[in-house]
Amino acid sequence: MSDVDDGAGRSGAQDDRDVEVVDARGLACPVPVIRLAQRARDAAPGTVVEVWATDPAAAADVPAWCRMRGQDYLGARSRAGADGTGWTAYRVRVGDAPTRAVTA
Repeated sequence: MSDVDDGAGRSGAQDDRDVEVVDARGLACPVPVIRLAQRARDAAPGTVVEVWATDPAAAADVPAWCRMRGQDYLGARSRAGADGTGWTAYRVRVGDAPTRAVTA
C-alpha cells in the first residue's frame, strides 16, 4: 500500500518500508488502540504506525485516539490476504509526546 485515503479524497503517500505495523487482527476493542498507544509511545516523532484490525470498532477508536492524543490520523484502507481474509489498515503519524502539566 503506498497511498492512504483519509476519507476526504486526500491521500498521504508513505513508503511501506517506513511503516511500523501493529497486527491487531482478531483482537477486540480496546486492544487495537492499546497496542497502537504502546507502539506510539516508543516511536520517534514522524514514525508512521499502521494498525491492522478486524474489529469494526477500530474505525471509530483509532481516529478518536488520534484526536485525543494529538496524533495525525492518515486514514484507512481495506486490505485482503492471499487466503481471502480481510482487515482494515489504519495509519497514524506519531507526533511529539503530549506534554503534561506539572502542578506544585
